Amino acid sequence: MSLTDILSPSDIAAALRDCQAPDSFSPKKFFQISGMSKKSSSQLKEIFRILDNDQSGFIEEDELKYFLQRFECGARVLTTSETKTFLAAADHDGDGKIGAEGINLIIYR
Repeated sequence: MSLTDILSPSDIAAALRDCQAPDSFSPKKFFQISGMSKKSSSQLKEIFRILDNDQSGFIEEDELKYFLQRFECGARVLTTSETKTFLAAADHDGDGKIGAEGINLIIYR
């Protein structure tokens, strides 16, 4: 399964266009534009599984900087400040990694 099996390719493209400039990435806005915020809990878990590059059950900071590239291989890398802001918004227990429930924190805040 791929992200385009769950999310519209045009919505993904629009979300990536919205954050092309460095330091313009907003997780909440990206999730809204990409359509992730309209998906069911089970669909979000599947999206998370696809985004979890090493299948550890978590997205760690070193994986997070390549977050946009999981949607499109030519997308930019997140800046250090974007990565830290994203991590802070979704890391509910402060362990330095995001679990599947962290995505829900951003969407439903």
